[in-house]
Amino acid sequence: MVRTQRISTHDINRGHIPFKDQILAANHNYMRRLVEPAIGTSQFDVPGLEDNDVVIAAENLQLIPIENTFRAYMATSSTSTSLYQAWKRGDTTFAGHIIPEGLVANGPLPYVMDTPSTKSEDHDVTSSAEEMIRQGDITSAQYTAIRNSGLVAFGMAAQVLRSEGIILVDTKFEHGINRAGKIVSQDEILTMDSSRFLLASDYDAQMERFNLGVLDELNPKSYSRNSRAFSEGDKGYTDEQRIVIAARYVIGIQELLGKRFEPDMRPRDERVVTGLRKVMEHLAAR
Repeated sequence: MVRTQRISTHDINRGHIPFKDQILAANHNYMRRLVEPAIGTSQFDVPGLEDNDVVIAAENLQLIPIENTFRAYMATSSTSTSLYQAWKRGDTTFAGHIIPEGLVANGPLPYVMDTPSTKSEDHDVTSSAEEMIRQGDITSAQYTAIRNSGLVAFGMAAQVLRSEGIILVDTKFEHGINRAGKIVSQDEILTMDSSRFLLASDYDAQMERFNLGVLDELNPKSYSRNSRAFSEGDKGYTDEQRIVIAARYVIGIQELLGKRFEPDMRPRDERVVTGLRKVMEHLAAR
């Protein structure tokens, strides 16, 4: 597989973001190695491929047609299928969970919620695990496996990130079944596109002021892409918006990895061809 710089929101392609492919590759590979003992992976390492390489070597899987979003906080979101929007509508349940009283936008949840969704023809559909099992989207044993492994992976990542001054708000995992019959993760793991990250020091300071009644709402600094605010109808992003989003990605990866981001400035085609050649040589030698 080959990563692209394409970005989309609300199921609409908004254009391309400079360095996005390399940044998310480095982000994914760092987090993948951290949580792989808990959640497994379809991906395998290839000698000579750097963490920011846009070429991905992975085993084909039998797709499990759901994605599972784990939420430790109720992040604000414009997505109609989010917990935040359900709470704003006054819903009493969400993905099989009772929505507790006293929640605050961007505030913590009483426990990490597993909130699965399936793919319809053109958008995500959030539902309870019980309903998905009843519809035949997944078996009870399969869901238990992905929920339990996901909770462990979420906890591992949240603990490490908190020690680095970052709060893991939520993330989504996707899974498939490999040749050995084992359920493993696929697609991106704990990236700025599939997760929300907050600056812990800013969040803690705001929460203290909120509890004292000094602040009316929580609006902490985020390291996620935060590109939905620029989305208008079916329009693509302007050049200025693309630069702002790219800067957020760069700042985010530097905070997550604790070091300066050094992009590979070779032409994209050269990077892709070189990466593919390394994968093919590795497979041919096995």
